[in-house]
Amino acid sequence: MAERERPRRLLRLVQEGRLDLLRDELHPEDIPEARSRRWGRLGDTLLHHAARLGHRDVLEFLVRELGMDVEVANGDYKRPIHEAASMGHGECVSFLLERGASVDCLKKGDWTPLMMACTRKNLEVIRSLVEHGANPLLRNKDGWNCFHIASREGHPEVLRYLLDVSPGIWDTESTIRRTPLHTAAMHGCSQVVELLLERCHYRPDSRDKCGVTPFMDAIQNGHLDIARMLLEKHQEGHGHTILTLLSLGADLRAQDGKSRSALHAAVAGQQAEATRILLRAGLRDTPDGSGMLAQQLARKPEVIQVFQESQVTT
Repeated sequence: MAERERPRRLLRLVQEGRLDLLRDELHPEDIPEARSRRWGRLGDTLLHHAARLGHRDVLEFLVRELGMDVEVANGDYKRPIHEAASMGHGECVSFLLERGASVDCLKKGDWTPLMMACTRKNLEVIRSLVEHGANPLLRNKDGWNCFHIASREGHPEVLRYLLDVSPGIWDTESTIRRTPLHTAAMHGCSQVVELLLERCHYRPDSRDKCGVTPFMDAIQNGHLDIARMLLEKHQEGHGHTILTLLSLGADLRAQDGKSRSALHAAVAGQQAEATRILLRAGLRDTPDGSGMLAQQLARKPEVIQVFQESQVTT
């Protein structure tokens, strides 16, 4: 029984970062199995566990003294450097790169370590990968590059760095033609939206495959701070904003593939304040492709009241 439990005990010591006990427990005859043993559904190795949990000393022991391969992949083609980068463990990333880990290796879905790092607010790791030659322009199977991923996560400082090292990185679309501006607006990342408007030059009123614009994304998801920011910046005449979106009137009149306007989106989401902003800005309620008016989608009393107030004032 004790012998059968030994591999699991070694795994636990790796996970806990107990290098001293790991050295004591690991007998010469255990080394071949320790190197090759796979764990869990995806077949992670001890190296994956050490990298994921940030145990740099254990990682070095496994590589230098046990001879484990830094390029070993699990069932999702994820390598130890993917694990370390995704969890923001800078020392582990640096060690793996020093030992020859491929900086642009791909896991399932065509994700690079840099893409994984951009899901977290860790400039140290991102900078280390870029300085070791990571290509920031690579895209995953959904068409997202690392800039697009950072836009979703709401990390303006990461985006500034990526723009500094690759000025054209912003000019990207997903496979369904969504830009980082769409993504940031949909997720309510106001600081990111502001940065994108200031430093990037998206096509005016960029639409995704469904005809949805960033403004419509912001309205539909109730991110009124972003909607107001777009409105205020346009009214102030900011050149980059005008280049990024059409004038607010054009955005307001924009329709998706089913002839639904931003007003339809706001009312469908039962967003009373958004509906009020749109009506006050002059957007008229016109039928969509099925003949449905936005007002017919109103369910909440406060949304219904907005339309009633609008009719009184007109």
